Amino acid sequence: CHSFKKENVQPPTPLAKDFKPTVQVTRVWRTSVGDGAGTSGARLRPIVVDGVLYAASTDGKLVAIDAASGKSLWSKSSRTHGWFGWGDKKRKDAQYAGGPAVSGDLLAVGTLDGHVYAASAKDGSPRWDVEVSGEVLASPVIVGDMVVVRTGDGRVYALDAASGQRRWVYDQGTVPLLSLRGNGSLLAANGVLFFGSDDGKLVALRQDNGAKLWEQKLASGEGRTEIDRLNDADGTILLDGSTLYGTAYHGNLAAVDGPSGRPMWTHPFSSFESLAINDHAVFGVNDESVMWAFDKNGGADMWKNDALKYRWLSGPAVQGNYVVVGDLEGY
Repeated sequence: CHSFKKENVQPPTPLAKDFKPTVQVTRVWRTSVGDGAGTSGARLRPIVVDGVLYAASTDGKLVAIDAASGKSLWSKSSRTHGWFGWGDKKRKDAQYAGGPAVSGDLLAVGTLDGHVYAASAKDGSPRWDVEVSGEVLASPVIVGDMVVVRTGDGRVYALDAASGQRRWVYDQGTVPLLSLRGNGSLLAANGVLFFGSDDGKLVALRQDNGAKLWEQKLASGEGRTEIDRLNDADGTILLDGSTLYGTAYHGNLAAVDGPSGRPMWTHPFSSFESLAINDHAVFGVNDESVMWAFDKNGGADMWKNDALKYRWLSGPAVQGNYVVVGDLEGY
């Protein structure tokens, strides 16, 4: 990791005092699920499946909540006596990272200390616990009868969903000495697993055995200093039809043909956040927290908005005719 001097950090753009909202937002419910990511690099994201919201925290809490009412359905903690054999007061809280993945009655989540836990999605009862070679900063993906996770040391593990037994491991090889803290989530589609690597590549693996099908550079990795050469592809990859969309820090936004890995178009765009799409556009937030929209078919600029520059924006989400982002102050 790298430590930036305070004076080198750009101050966030102040919010307009005379701002008048054009959309009315009503809070339906609110609840706490524990500690957030802070500076840990964890990509904590909730997931909603069949009307149930599942979430995890870095202080060892795992919860299921009714998405409509906010009512707690079940809650487990690393301090819950007997859960996964836990209960020893000397044991540290499980620092969940990335958030859970859910499929059917199976819930899987990874931790900062390199464990993958599987539990029942219905009541949180434990299934299995497997240790992997590094921290699991992004959500697992459950595909078929496997739970697949990425680790911070450049590996991808496929684990048997029923037992946690290792099916296969893909090893990226040497990872950059300096990279951004975090990993992008895996994307599973049509028997293929896609992910963005720490060296700025979009990679496709066979789902059944982990063999690499292709890789495509999203960033050159060139620069005068190690900071200039940072080029992680940490955002979540999107799939629309057979086209993949991905970004890299100090790199490009690219549309790539999923089956072949052939670039369809690229546009200079430095980002470590996830993208969003609708029928016509790809939306992204760059490394200065400027929002952009690009034509989905050719990559041409459509618009940009720098009113929230340097406010550490989240990746965008599309809600109807609006693009939604969050910022460092909770707006």
